[in-house]
Amino acid sequence: MRRSLFLAVATALLCAPCCVLAQASASGPDSGISDQTKDEPGHSTHLRGDRALARSADDFGREESKTATTRPLAEGGHVDGDCETKAGGSHSDDAGSTPGETASTRGDARADRARCRKLTDADIVTAPIAEVRRATRHQGVIGGRTMAYTATAGTLTLRDDEGKPTASMFYVAYTAGDDPRRPVTFLYNGGPGSSTVWLHMGSIGPVRVRTDSPAATHNAPFTLGDNEDSLLDKSDLVFLDAIGAGFSRPLGDTRLSAFWGTDPDIDAFARGVERYLTINRRWNSPKFIFGESYGTTRSAGLSYRLQQDGVQLNGVILLSSILNYGRRDPGFDQELINYLPSYAAAAAYHSRLATAPSDVPAFLRQARDWARGPYALALAKGQDLSDAERRDVASQMATYTGLSTSYLLASNLRVTPGRFRKELLRDQRRTLGRYDDRFTGIDVDEAGEAPEFDASDAGITGAFVAAFHDYLARELDFQTELSYRPTYYSAGMQWDFRHKAPGQGRGGGDTSEADVALDLSAAMRQNPHLLLYSLNGIYDLATPFFGTEYDLGHMQLDSEVRGNVRFAYYPSGHMVYLNPEALKSMKADLARFYDEAALAR
Repeated sequence: MRRSLFLAVATALLCAPCCVLAQASASGPDSGISDQTKDEPGHSTHLRGDRALARSADDFGREESKTATTRPLAEGGHVDGDCETKAGGSHSDDAGSTPGETASTRGDARADRARCRKLTDADIVTAPIAEVRRATRHQGVIGGRTMAYTATAGTLTLRDDEGKPTASMFYVAYTAGDDPRRPVTFLYNGGPGSSTVWLHMGSIGPVRVRTDSPAATHNAPFTLGDNEDSLLDKSDLVFLDAIGAGFSRPLGDTRLSAFWGTDPDIDAFARGVERYLTINRRWNSPKFIFGESYGTTRSAGLSYRLQQDGVQLNGVILLSSILNYGRRDPGFDQELINYLPSYAAAAAYHSRLATAPSDVPAFLRQARDWARGPYALALAKGQDLSDAERRDVASQMATYTGLSTSYLLASNLRVTPGRFRKELLRDQRRTLGRYDDRFTGIDVDEAGEAPEFDASDAGITGAFVAAFHDYLARELDFQTELSYRPTYYSAGMQWDFRHKAPGQGRGGGDTSEADVALDLSAAMRQNPHLLLYSLNGIYDLATPFFGTEYDLGHMQLDSEVRGNVRFAYYPSGHMVYLNPEALKSMKADLARFYDEAALAR
């Protein structure tokens, strides 16, 4: 009996180290891989999952082979034995319990070891330096006609003047046929800090997400289908994402701050446009740029930069414009004047006027005249405005804005957009949307001074973002391990609005707040064939249409060139295309514009 017991104990002592080592080798994040390959001598294990798939899809280069290991890696991929002892145990802590050890303390030890492990460069997701192209064939119905087209999702590698790669710019291009004389249009949203998901998925591309605007859009599943009002029948379309947004990223040691400003952003887009023209042999095609919101700021500056680079544009399309940020500086009243006709449009839409206008365009013309006349004069007088004049102006202002005379007097005749959005429907406990004041929201605090959120933004974002991700994977078959950023506002980094405008000593030079109307004016004077189309939603409280008229009316264009500027207005907001009827009208207007601008003259 004693002999049997002695043999059993001896056997246990001899086998224990093997058991401990076997159990230790199965622990850690790669234990699943280790289990699958430990019986295959000479097998080299590849990292699996989304990252490995994306590296292949993005053509990063040859996938690196890594052998599964159970010991933590330090920086550079070296084993860091200290990570196993820093947690308060030996390499074999996971093999079994020690006296006094609980499940909780064992979990803490594992967490400590995990925190101790360091990442290698291969673990960090980066954009590809080598350009990626993924082309798929499609057909859709545009204008009642079935049309075949190619969709290409890919990246453009931007390089500085020394040839160093500085950024990877993501794009989706839609092309029909191979006629080099076919127009090509470059489109982008603004922000600054926004991707182009909004224009791409909602406006004039070959597919469009359906929303419930001006109500908040229903929950998933969302509807994405052919866009009858696409501009693809008139022009190839290239949707570009700004660096830092979407899938666009800086490369190597180049920081995002190198692109985070008016002038470096213009430079990046110029390089992106020219790179696309080069690799796709489109230099001799009629060329257009189409920007929305801050994208119009970009377009105005880009029109001049491209002109200097020898890229002669046929047309510039501005949707919901802001060309001069200086007018928003404190102490200037021009922006208040610019907003008044937009307030009038909102008040009419929401039935807040004493007498509903029978002809809204005519009513808005009256509002413009009053804003640039009696209202502008009253604000210019400042504190010298008499009490009688103040009461008279407040009374007239109430007939256009739907706000009470007492509120206008208490506001010193100066109502900011945020306060207007809160005040107009305060008695209904409703607020107005900023991008589209047809939308209404509900705040917790009825007595607040400004809306707690933008109902027009919250009402559509989920549909656009979800539809894009689904479309990218199912239809465009584009894979990447990068996260798509619909918008990106980096903490602690401010956009640099400084701008060096053309015409040093002639009204140009350095400006602390971008005034790119100067650039657009110079481009149109240097290229008298360049046509400009300004598209405006009358229910836009982000970029008021009267402000656009002011900016474009101060480009000091000669009468010979002034006829190249056209305007269009739609019963919609900042994103005109959210109103299907407005989109249909906008497409018809653009088709006529392209027929004229693309002709050789």
